[in-house]
Order: sequence, then C-alpha cells, then structure tokens
Amino acid sequence: MDSNLLKVFIKVANTKSISQAAKELEFTQSNVTLRIKQLEKNIGYSLFHRTNRGVILTNEGEKLFPYAMDIIKKVEEAQVHMRNIDYQEVLKIGSTQTFTTSNLMPFLEKLNSDFKQMNLEFAVDSSLNLIDKLLDYKLDIAFVNGNPNHKDIEILNVVEEKMVLVEPLNKEPQKTCFVFKKSCSNCATLESYIKNTRDENYKTVELENFELILGCIKAGFGIGLLSPKIIEKFGYTNKVKTTDIENHLDTHLICRKDYLPIIHEYLRKVNL
Repeated sequence: MDSNLLKVFIKVANTKSISQAAKELEFTQSNVTLRIKQLEKNIGYSLFHRTNRGVILTNEGEKLFPYAMDIIKKVEEAQVHMRNIDYQEVLKIGSTQTFTTSNLMPFLEKLNSDFKQMNLEFAVDSSLNLIDKLLDYKLDIAFVNGNPNHKDIEILNVVEEKMVLVEPLNKEPQKTCFVFKKSCSNCATLESYIKNTRDENYKTVELENFELILGCIKAGFGIGLLSPKIIEKFGYTNKVKTTDIENHLDTHLICRKDYLPIIHEYLRKVNL
C-alpha cells in the first residue's frame, strides 16, 4: 500500500475537504482527487461520501483511518531511524516559551558546537502539547515544565527553574493574573497560589508576549509568575517587585523510553 496515498487520505479526512487538503499539501485539487480514487481502487471501497459541505468518511474509510495513521507513523519512524542509524543527523526539539526565552539559546549553541553536522528542528508550545507531540513521535526531545510522570517518558536532564511572583513596584495591582497561555504550567501554578494565599478573585488574561506581560504588571494592571531570567532579559529587574514562592517549576528534558536519541548520553550529562 502506497504510503503517499495514505498521507493524502489522512489529510482529506482531517480537513473534510478536497480543496483544503490540496491547499495544505500544495497539490492541485485534481491531483488529490486522482490519488483518492487510486487508493479507493486499490482498497476496493469508496472511502468518502461527497456532500455540498465537503467530504465525510464512509464506514470503510473510518475503518481504514486508524490503520493509515499507524502505517504513516511507522514509515516516518523508520525514515528518521535510518537517517540517524550511525549518528544523530536530525534532532527534533520541543520547548516551552519560557525555556525558549530564558535558556534555549545557550543549549543550541553548545549542540551546534559539539555536533556540527547535526540538523536541528524546533517546536515551541505548551508543556501539554509538547508531551503529546513527543508521545506521537513528532519530537525527539522536549523541555517541559515539571515532571510528566508518564510510563512512556524518560527524563534525561533537569534544569532548576525558580519562579517568582511579579507585582508592581509601588502600587496596588488590579485583580488580574497575566499568563503566556492558559494551558501552560505557569498559569496553573499561579492560579493555585492565588487561590491558596488571597481571598480576592482574580481573572486570568493571556498575553503571548513576556515583555508585554512585564509592562502591564509594571503599570499596575495585574500580577504574573515568571522566571527571574526573563525579568532580567527584558530589563525589568528594578522596575517590578518580585517575591519568591514555594512552588518551583523545574524544566525537565524528556524523550520517549522506546525512542532514545542516539546522543542521549550526551544529553544526560550536558550542563543546562
């Protein structure tokens, strides 16, 4: 079974649209239609119902879909493994926005110095999304907040990451918690801290820019929970009030137990 046909089938199934699948695959619409017809001929069943609003899977298509996903995953795993069979040719790295802003560049510079022939690919996302991508073999390693405590995940290294409560320097803040993303670990930690230490109700606002978060806190619009490295990076060390809290969000460098990078021993020992 041609894996390229299965990739097209999966894209059409996910988008529920021939035209959208063609756009995302950078194919012509007729090319996508032809490949679906070819796969249907090979399988011996119609895989999609055509409707005015797009396409939906037939019963046979629904049965094929999980097998197609598994086949494509295995093919991609084999391709990556064969590329990296003698040395780590490609390393796919995931990182939270906090770690990316505060610590990732020195790590990347060291990798680039120690493994000059290795290509690096990056994904920046929340810890939960990074873990999902890692478990789905879309990442080789990931820097996430906290210990995932997952049976399929191995911890390669730990970066001690102290977080501090950030408030305006000389004024009472508004009852707002500024976070990078509501799905991030920092948000959950900050909301838990507020719930346990303050009587007032705080609303949570996403601002996907650390400098903007710091600017809003300095102006008195609310509070936040940030790494001192980020505060220093954007020049706010003497412009905001910081308070140590008991909660620590150490960053864990993780990988799959069944998919250790070839350079895993290096990653265990590298000083982060």
